[in-house]
Amino acid sequence: MRRALGLFAFIGFTLFLLVAAASLRPFGEPVHTEMDSYFIEHAQGEASSNNVVTSIVFDYRGFDTLGEATVLFTAVAGVLMALRRREVKA
Repeated sequence: MRRALGLFAFIGFTLFLLVAAASLRPFGEPVHTEMDSYFIEHAQGEASSNNVVTSIVFDYRGFDTLGEATVLFTAVAGVLMALRRREVKA
C-alpha cells in the first residue's frame, strides 16, 4: 500500500513538472502587462528618478524593501548570537 502511494505521488509530481515545463514561454519573452507600461511612463514624474528600477524598489515598493531589510538584519543578528563564543568560568 505504501509503495503504491509513493508511486502514485511520484507519477503525479512528474506529470505536474511536465505540464509546467510545457506551459513555459520561450526564454527572453516576458509577459507585458499594463503595470509595466504604467511604471515606465510615470516613474520619473511620480518618483523623481531617471532609473525605473530604482523608483520601483525605493518608492513604489519601499515598505516591502524595508521589510526585507528587517528580515535580513534579524537573520544576521540571530546567526551572530548563535555562533558567539562564551567565556567559560573555571
